Amino acid sequence: MNLKSDVKPITYLKNNTAELVRDVSQSGRTMLITQNGEAKVVVMDVETYSRWRGALALMKMISQGEADADSGRLILQDEAFARAEKAIVRATGDE
Repeated sequence: MNLKSDVKPITYLKNNTAELVRDVSQSGRTMLITQNGEAKVVVMDVETYSRWRGALALMKMISQGEADADSGRLILQDEAFARAEKAIVRATGDE
């Protein structure tokens, strides 16, 4: 984040909304909006938000997997694949 160009006061957002939306959409960069000198919100385009959500979900799955491994909640790979295949058959009805 470039603090000089990517941090704007809320008055800039109020007065230049269309320009800010266009800039964020085209550049894919996030914009930090401040109010009374304090960071309040982040504006980002939909593609960046989607990638952010995907990365967050992946990090959550990794964290859960590490917690499962640390607590001994493990199964063998063959059993995991067998369970996955059964779930796919149930979901698709291809028995």
